[in-house]
This record gives sequence, C-alpha cells and structure tokens, in this order.
Amino acid sequence: MRPLLLLFIILPILEMWVLISVGEEIGALPTIGLVFFTAVVGLALLKRQGISTVMRAQQKMQMGELPAKEMAEGIFLAVGGVLLLTPGFITDVFGFICLIPGIRQLVLGRLLSHVVVVHGSHTGYQQPGGQGADPRSGSAGHEGKGPRNVIGGDYKREDPGSEHKSD
Repeated sequence: MRPLLLLFIILPILEMWVLISVGEEIGALPTIGLVFFTAVVGLALLKRQGISTVMRAQQKMQMGELPAKEMAEGIFLAVGGVLLLTPGFITDVFGFICLIPGIRQLVLGRLLSHVVVVHGSHTGYQQPGGQGADPRSGSAGHEGKGPRNVIGGDYKREDPGSEHKSD
C-alpha cells in the first residue's frame, strides 16, 4: 500500500482511539470542549502568523526579491490550519507544529536544505562547498549519495524606474 493511503486509513482510526480514551478519562463534554478549544486557538494563531507572513512577503516583493521562504511558510500555515480544524488530538499536534514559528522554522529549514535552486540560465550550479556541476549529470559533487533533483528556471529583474521612454 502507498504510504499516503495508509496514513489516511490509520490516522482516523488512531484519532478515534485517542478521542475515546480521552473521553473515558475526562468525559465526553470536556473532550469535545478541548477539541473546540484547540480549533479556536489554532485559528487565532493561524490568523496572526498568516498576516505576519503576508507582510514579510510584501516587503520582499517591494525590494525586488522572491519571497520563497514566505511562500513555503504560507503552505505550512494552510496545512496547519486544516489540521487544527480536523477533529482530533494527533492532527492538532501536527497542526501546531506547522503554526508555531520556532518549530515551523526548524522543520522548514530541514526541508528546504534538500532543495537546490538554479539562478539564471547557466548550465551548472554552485554547491555550498564551491563545487560546480552540470545538473543533467546528477553528480553535483556528492558521489555515492544518488542523484539530486534540480529545479531550473529563468528570471528577469525589472526595476520600476528603468522603463524606456520614447520622445
């Protein structure tokens, strides 16, 4: 079975088990109240973090920079919001991981460390250790570790005041 399909089968079963166990310990109404409370706190945190992320993205765009980190954070925030709205304590844990800034930065840093961005239209990229490589070869100076995925693209920087005017 595929891991994601397995997750969608096992996670709801685990959530029901945890909800029933908590309900047996503290009662049904307090359990429902706790699930509702985590959803409300999560939405408040999502709103606050979302606004902060949008503001940082706008600042970067005004400076002519690509807000890549902010875009990744936006995806994490959206996933965290969905997880917190899903009834259950296991999804709440993962939702809060996506929403709490320090933990989110740590997880994003680990994930983004595996991403290679190629700037401009040159054929190679520069590794942090200074080794260049042809992305088509898959070697990239990390022999024995398998091929790396390379995302290529072109861009053109346009300054607001550099428009050509005809007389």
